[in-house]
Amino acid sequence: MNAMRNINTKGRIAVVTGAGSGIGRAVAKALSGAGWSVALAGRHPEKLAETARAMEGDALPARTDVSEPEDVDALFAAVGERYGRLDLLFNNAGTFGPGGVPLEDLPYSAWRKVVDTNLTGTFLCAQAAFRLMKAQDPQGGRIINNGSVSAHAPRPDSVAYTATKHGMTGLTKSLSLDGRPYRIACGQIDIGNAATDMTERMRRGVPQANGELAVEPVMDVADVATTVLHMAELPLEANVQFATVLATGMPFVGRG
Repeated sequence: MNAMRNINTKGRIAVVTGAGSGIGRAVAKALSGAGWSVALAGRHPEKLAETARAMEGDALPARTDVSEPEDVDALFAAVGERYGRLDLLFNNAGTFGPGGVPLEDLPYSAWRKVVDTNLTGTFLCAQAAFRLMKAQDPQGGRIINNGSVSAHAPRPDSVAYTATKHGMTGLTKSLSLDGRPYRIACGQIDIGNAATDMTERMRRGVPQANGELAVEPVMDVADVATTVLHMAELPLEANVQFATVLATGMPFVGRG
């Protein structure tokens, strides 16, 4: 990679993965509205283009499969080339995997897809962000990982998703520790029932720990974006290590 050029010395630069829809799109729009330039990473170029059109400021759409090291390398090389630095990575890309499949019937390929996207993809992006943030001047930056309330308590038949989100917590702690000497802060936001396509099923009823089906409340995804923006705009001397943002009435506290 070329030496850092500091092209955009006044603006703040962010990478948002999973930026084509849902939480990623909402966060990208919030960052843009606050004056950030945002690199939009996702697997579907047409959805990234929709996000870019919805933003107020500078956007860099970049077709990226975060589970592929070559894609991740290309994404961060493009960020370094265009902007000369990176101030924020929001690790948001993720997949739940097949729902309603008992553990003993879960295909290995499905397990691998969830692990490769949710956990390995987060690691690869964080690794690439570390390289940029350590090399740039001034040194440092922030990483925010999308954990989920499943980092605390599982839903029925969600072994792959829950395992990766528990792993995300360990990754967040390690990134915080390893980034400390280089002014790289890392925090995690655990989100419950933000209104997106992924949570549309909550409105129809989802399995509960007691075997019943129940409709669950959802919250506006914009409220998640507001929280991420707050975390992102703290000075590097301060960090929200863990934050839980959820629909007030969802069955999380006391789940099971």
